[in-house]
Amino acid sequence: MKYKLAIIPVIIFPLILIFLLIGLGKDPTIVPSPLIGKNIPTFSSKDLISNEPITNNDLLGQYSLLNVWASWCPACYDEHDHLMNLSEKLSIPIYGLNYKDNFKDATTWLSLYGNPYEKIIFDFDGMIGIEFGVYGAPETFILDHKGTILYKHIGAINQEFINNKLLPIINNEFE
Repeated sequence: MKYKLAIIPVIIFPLILIFLLIGLGKDPTIVPSPLIGKNIPTFSSKDLISNEPITNNDLLGQYSLLNVWASWCPACYDEHDHLMNLSEKLSIPIYGLNYKDNFKDATTWLSLYGNPYEKIIFDFDGMIGIEFGVYGAPETFILDHKGTILYKHIGAINQEFINNKLLPIINNEFE
């Protein structure tokens, strides 16, 4: 009987090791979103810069990017040059979702590094982000003209994301 019980750890350990190795081989920026293929959530807020009302309807009518960012986010700084370049070269607007940030810190950050956004949804308490299923900043959503979420990227965008995800989705949708 002791021999049969001793074999249980010998069987369980390799199984745990296999699951661990499978998990380590996965890309942590790929987190399935239940919102892919669904319309963006309904929201109402103020634009960070103009203080004018902004709602989900402002993001309709054309393909766009929605970038979740904050002044406290180091990875947001890492992706900012890519967003600035995209805002100049891309034919679709980039909207910002300023997530759990302080108004003064956010506006100062934009004045220092530039503003790539058409409009910025000010989400001081993070409730709009929760509706979008945001895990943290930065995250980027690709939206179609009807407000349908086509893709969600977790983490800082980079040239690889632009070349391998963003441009193929946009080019495919415009063909």
